[in-house]
Amino acid sequence: MLRVVVIGPESTGKSTLSEQLAAHYQTIWVPEYARQYLEELPRSYEQHDLLTIAEGQLALEDDLAKQANKVLICDTDLHVIKVWSEHKYGTCDPRILEHVANRHYDLYLLTYIDIPWEEDPQREYPDPVMREYFYNVYKNLIAGSGVPWIEIRGGFEERKSLAIAAVDNLLKTKNS
Repeated sequence: MLRVVVIGPESTGKSTLSEQLAAHYQTIWVPEYARQYLEELPRSYEQHDLLTIAEGQLALEDDLAKQANKVLICDTDLHVIKVWSEHKYGTCDPRILEHVANRHYDLYLLTYIDIPWEEDPQREYPDPVMREYFYNVYKNLIAGSGVPWIEIRGGFEERKSLAIAAVDNLLKTKNS
């Protein structure tokens, strides 16, 4: 089974694209565990919560992988938690870094900031400069990961077409 990660800054259409891809490939997609965790948290999150979120994300991914049909679409990976921790707290728990190093993915779809920001209580950086900053951080991380990746830009239909072409290419390459 192949694992495809949709990654990018906040409010760049990751969940929408993940859901569209899962429907297209008749498979399952892994939502962002942090969203559920933070909705249920009766206080503001703290750095120690990030390890719980990371472990919850991996457990959810592993559980849903059992239902996947050839490809598992992941709406985020632990790079996001690493980036968030380092930006907000200046460090990242070594256990999160270990998880990042040990988890393998087959393709990254990096979503650009060219769609309008949508307000959400869990989102923290609507400023275009910060959105561009985080985009570049993710781009540098995945470019150095050794995993194939493609930039996803444009309107929702264009994004979907680009992503499907990239996943089709991955499936063709892995099946030949």
